[in-house]
Amino acid sequence: MKGVLLVNLGSPDSPEPKDVKKYLGEFLMDERVIDVPLWARTLIVKGIILNTRPKASAKAYKKIWWENGSPLIVLSEELQDKVQEQVDFPVALAMRYGSMTIKKGLQELVDKGVNEVFLIPLYPQFAMATTETILVLAEKVRQDYFPDITIESLPAFYNNPEYIEVLSNSIKNDLKGKDYEHLLFSYHGVPERHIRKSDITKSHCKIDGSCCETASKAHEFCYRHQCKEVTRLVAEKLNLKENTYSTSFQSRLGFDPWLQPYTDRTIERLGKRGVKKMAIVTPAFVSDCLETLEEIAMEGEEIFHEVGGKDFSTVSCLNVNKDWVAFLANRINEWSKTQVEA
Repeated sequence: MKGVLLVNLGSPDSPEPKDVKKYLGEFLMDERVIDVPLWARTLIVKGIILNTRPKASAKAYKKIWWENGSPLIVLSEELQDKVQEQVDFPVALAMRYGSMTIKKGLQELVDKGVNEVFLIPLYPQFAMATTETILVLAEKVRQDYFPDITIESLPAFYNNPEYIEVLSNSIKNDLKGKDYEHLLFSYHGVPERHIRKSDITKSHCKIDGSCCETASKAHEFCYRHQCKEVTRLVAEKLNLKENTYSTSFQSRLGFDPWLQPYTDRTIERLGKRGVKKMAIVTPAFVSDCLETLEEIAMEGEEIFHEVGGKDFSTVSCLNVNKDWVAFLANRINEWSKTQVEA
């Protein structure tokens, strides 16, 4: 019997410091998030970050927390329900970090008789700190607890024409009637070394002015290329004029080089350059969360106003957009047909 497991990032159980600390500890101790030797990661995370960051992060979570829980969890559960309405076999939901574990999600499916799982990481672009860590953990859980099931996964869909259509229409509808001079595509940042580590050619990804635009097998796993490609394809679909849109990367951590340009500095630069009306879309996220609701919609707007900007608009994530739901259901049904034919 077939079944589907949707997997998103995760969230603390509450916006209280103790729960935020527990969540951050699991997240940041992941070797694909902070990819340094265990002793160094332990020193950085348990010796420094978890003694300083949880209170500030808890304060940020409290700003965006809904009455019925974490926005990311609530929206992901709604998405699960909507997708379930459009497919004929069980759809479960799990998170990479937090209490809604991948093991629990797989157990839910197995308890319903599922032995063929289609795993969907809810990330349009591939990155070792998102998609890869989900796939690696899911396979480990399968081997340890569910050896009789099979797992196939949905590849990165950043350039799928249907996805680009859905994202473009979502942006157009969200900004309808809003006047803006510049549209910023802000993606979650990753350390530059992650790009090089994911380079299957071991030589293509130089993170320069041309590697992302030069055809290569490396692009299959290059987060930077995939983000830039989403921007290019959406700009083309929306007929955006040159110099009225750009790409940036948010949420950097530590002092290592991360993908640039940085979102906060880009917002500041645009405001100082005289842009009075700007809009931001965050296509690395499919569900609104701390990084979109607080970091962009609150902190980003504050930065923009501080440097003279006037109107600041944010585009909602796809969340439970009916066309986004249909996109996922279509991928699931395609997989199901392939399985039958095989």
